Amino acid sequence: MSEPVIIIMGLAFGYLLGSIPFGLLFTRLGGKGDIRDIGSGNIGATNVLRSGSKFLALATLLADALKGGLAVALIWRLGSDTAAYMAGAAAFIGHLFPVWLDFKGGKGVAVFIGALLILSPLTGVSFLFIWLVMAIAFRVSSLSAITAMILSLAILVFLGETDMASFTALMVALSLWAHRENIGRLRSGTEPKIGS
Repeated sequence: MSEPVIIIMGLAFGYLLGSIPFGLLFTRLGGKGDIRDIGSGNIGATNVLRSGSKFLALATLLADALKGGLAVALIWRLGSDTAAYMAGAAAFIGHLFPVWLDFKGGKGVAVFIGALLILSPLTGVSFLFIWLVMAIAFRVSSLSAITAMILSLAILVFLGETDMASFTALMVALSLWAHRENIGRLRSGTEPKIGS
């Protein structure tokens, strides 16, 4: 199979996989109703936690991370690093803009983690460590995620992973845009804390 064909396959597969709204599916199956009517209305794990179910939140986190990791891993076996990067970015974009939900999705943090852990395990583990330290220190999920994403990009540049850093920069920029309301609340001091 030629590289262009693999890239097209990766983009399509990554987007469709990324667009599966596990948070919405799990909360409905768990009898919690429509997650979009709870808390921030987001379909991600942090908002699923606001439904009162830690189990559903964990399941959402793992499933969303798997979307990024699986998209990258499968395409990487078929094609180049670039094809894998693009598949991961497509899964991320699919999560933010899912075709099934009128292109209104999540913020992509778990998908970002999943792709990063496959593409650059050291950077992925660093992300998790940074997120954990920030979460313990400030108890604000959005601040922890934003900080970990930006520092992960810096780590990739430091490690010389310039091609991967380019795709990561796109994902960080899109996630910052998706977090724009959170950033506004962080600036005003009204962003909810983890568990609130």
